[in-house]
Amino acid sequence: MLKIKPKFETFEDYLAYDNNSDKWYELFNGELVEMPPESGINVQIANRLFLIFALLLGTDKVRGQGLELEVRGEPRNRYPDLTIIREEHINLLAKRNTIRLFMPPPLLVVEVVSPGELQRNRDYIAKRRQYEDCAIPEYWIIDPEAENILVLELKDKTYIEVGEFSADNRIISPQFPRLDLTPSQLFQPSVGV
Repeated sequence: MLKIKPKFETFEDYLAYDNNSDKWYELFNGELVEMPPESGINVQIANRLFLIFALLLGTDKVRGQGLELEVRGEPRNRYPDLTIIREEHINLLAKRNTIRLFMPPPLLVVEVVSPGELQRNRDYIAKRRQYEDCAIPEYWIIDPEAENILVLELKDKTYIEVGEFSADNRIISPQFPRLDLTPSQLFQPSVGV
């Protein structure tokens, strides 16, 4: 039997579609593109970071990879590895874990870079532009291969580099100045996590 892939004219059409699957899809040129599973190391790093932020902020404001962001350009949606949401998002996301363009942006999005040049370009270039366009105040790019964390802050509609942190250098977060975290705690779990 031939299966016909759905084609979506609008983001609202996509949101109304339910294929009874627990898979995640990016909406690219009106078509669903299934997202591959994350690498084990990326999941470990995101989980460690989730725990750290949950202890700092409470679990309701910290969302793992299942949170979907509507963005401009292609694809039309992204699934950050970690997102820190605002208080008002908690009720807005009760039915569907999607932050729309008309909603306030989240406070922070984090991407853990997957292996490969294509994935590096997505996180360092394409997603950076899309998150900047959504006016997300802070964006972290965690690079397991280089074992560093790039922190970007939105200033005058453009991301500027706060710093690139590695080893035991304390990460500076403009949105979360009370955060006491070093890259070593994420990359080497025996050190403090």
